[in-house]
Amino acid sequence: MRFMNLIVVESPTKARTLSRFLEGDFAVEATYGHVQDLPQKKLGVIIEQESGRAGEYRFELQYEQLEKQQKRMDEIKKLAGKTDKIYLATDPDREGEAIAYHVSQILKNGKKQHEFVRIVFHEITKKAIQEALEHPQKVDRQLVEAQQARRVLDRLVGYKLSPLLWRKVRKGLSAGRVQSVAVRLVVEREREILAFKPEEYWQIFAEVEKMNIQKFQVQLTEREGEKIKVGNGVEAEKIKLDLEKAAYCVAGVSKREFKKSPPAPFTTSTLQQAGANKLGWSAKRTMQVAQSLYEEGHITYHRTDSTNLAVEAVAQARDFIAAKYGKEFIPATPRIYQTKSKVAQEAHEAIRPTDVNVQYSTQPTGGQASNVQWGKDEGRLYELIWKRFLACQMADTAGEETKVTVRATGRDGEYQLEVKGQVVKFEGWKRLYESSTKSELLSSNGEEDKVEEVMLPELTEGEKLNLLSVLTEQKFTQPPARFNDASLIKALEEKGIGRPSTYAPTLTTIQDRQYVEKTNIGDSRQKRFSPTALGMAVNDFLTANFPEIVDFEFTARMEDELDNIAAGERQWQPVLSAFYGPFEKNLVNVSETAQRVHIKADETGNPCPKCGEGREIVRIGKFGRFLACSRYPECDYKRNYVKKAGVLCPKCGGDVIMRRTKTGKNFFGCSNYPKCDFASWTKPKAAATTEVTQAPRETT
Repeated sequence: MRFMNLIVVESPTKARTLSRFLEGDFAVEATYGHVQDLPQKKLGVIIEQESGRAGEYRFELQYEQLEKQQKRMDEIKKLAGKTDKIYLATDPDREGEAIAYHVSQILKNGKKQHEFVRIVFHEITKKAIQEALEHPQKVDRQLVEAQQARRVLDRLVGYKLSPLLWRKVRKGLSAGRVQSVAVRLVVEREREILAFKPEEYWQIFAEVEKMNIQKFQVQLTEREGEKIKVGNGVEAEKIKLDLEKAAYCVAGVSKREFKKSPPAPFTTSTLQQAGANKLGWSAKRTMQVAQSLYEEGHITYHRTDSTNLAVEAVAQARDFIAAKYGKEFIPATPRIYQTKSKVAQEAHEAIRPTDVNVQYSTQPTGGQASNVQWGKDEGRLYELIWKRFLACQMADTAGEETKVTVRATGRDGEYQLEVKGQVVKFEGWKRLYESSTKSELLSSNGEEDKVEEVMLPELTEGEKLNLLSVLTEQKFTQPPARFNDASLIKALEEKGIGRPSTYAPTLTTIQDRQYVEKTNIGDSRQKRFSPTALGMAVNDFLTANFPEIVDFEFTARMEDELDNIAAGERQWQPVLSAFYGPFEKNLVNVSETAQRVHIKADETGNPCPKCGEGREIVRIGKFGRFLACSRYPECDYKRNYVKKAGVLCPKCGGDVIMRRTKTGKNFFGCSNYPKCDFASWTKPKAAATTEVTQAPRETT
């Protein structure tokens, strides 16, 4: 079939969605991702010192066409022979711009001359596509150069540092520019926790009531007009005895009106944080599901650090809110959110639904919602995005906050106790979450809204109160919490490190390279990052010898420089040269002078089962962790390291353990394999009885 126009995108899903909205002679073809990249087994960057200019370098990239994309590009070349114009419709960011550029370079080598035009849209809807086709552009070389500069920076650090780590730390290691800073954050937090010394303190509460009508609880805050800190049980008991015999009255009542505005619409960072806190997902999983929603046309582009919203989208949201909840639930004027990030890339919008009339429900009730074939994960994430977008255009939650101060006069002095109560008088945007659990009322970074509604009786100053009981509670100061996906991404963003496209890959990489691991230590609800002995050793080596690589401010400045290249304010060659000169000089020096690092192995606490003299330790090899003897090579004991899932096999009663397929994908299996062939992609429930007799199949 002959056609007049060829549109090239990255993914087949995006191609199918795009095709639904196109009329006329169009063919939409997918490249299946990047079509060119630097070679895997060599540096792929020619570095030449500028003649007569000490410390200045030039860089030439040696791109190769990816072998797995060769056949696909050959097919696209054949189709290109039937058209004069080729539309490059890759994603609206630096990676997408680079793909568009590389596709044009490959297709230019064909026999036929083509006109290449770039079309950019931030949502896959009929209107957005039509507007993009009516306003074609050229490939943005500044964005391409920014992507190219990042690629070279990461390649220089990785390929130059990794061999050094092999010699000085352990074979098979690698270093990365952003990942090394992420590991440093995890290591430093762990050392804060290890150095932390908990301090004991006591809280004291009095339960009082107003003339047998309503009881409420107040907390001790002052004694004799000064803030009080109770540091031990003896002191707490002494105060308790005095309070039990004290006379109580209302010392003061203050009231104030409060308003609480809704959080801003999602950016990539806050969406990943909400995915972790609300859904328990990794950043990688959140982005995979968001990618699916974007390519199916349900949400706007999901890699963004902007909180801007299209005027048309805001108008649609306000109409929807007024119709469903009433006009009192929309503010007088639309809310406009200022992008907090100083480095917001390009002209993206926040993440929002492309049509607020499309809602997710586990039990569709008709209308547009029933026409969408939701996957479970897609539906859950879409609901978060949908609610967050609508909420950001709703009226403030409003209410009254009351602070009651109670005076207790005892034999040892006068005490002050306080309680704060809050009553919501107008739900505003929280009406959207009325049927939700408390944990769905999320703040801007996806954390729970911890404000509780407390009812207090009407009280007047001087009014006497009856004491019902005095309670004491022992507490200890807590160390800072280990990072989870949400808090680590938040820390990276706050320090200006990484960009929307890099957060999830960074967290995945530092785990894959076994520099950190996720554990339930200290938090049974959500897994958090702990550094491995290997991660601490590599971090310490880099901190001592390449401080700029793990320096937060230096890494943030490099990200700023990449943004400046994208904005046309800097040239990419000088930026790379300024980095490479000092880096290469230090690399040579460290290679000659640095001492080899010895990594302390983790111990299981058991003696070696083979020789009985050594200790059973955990080592890290090419294929992951394994158990060995501390007396190696005198003792050659070796065994697979298994991670128990904490539940019993539903088939034979053995321990369920984490295992890996040949391609490295995790699954749950039985410790009695091969006698028991239980296997599952998902963790079985503790009381599971269903038998699974076949190993899970991998899908591509």
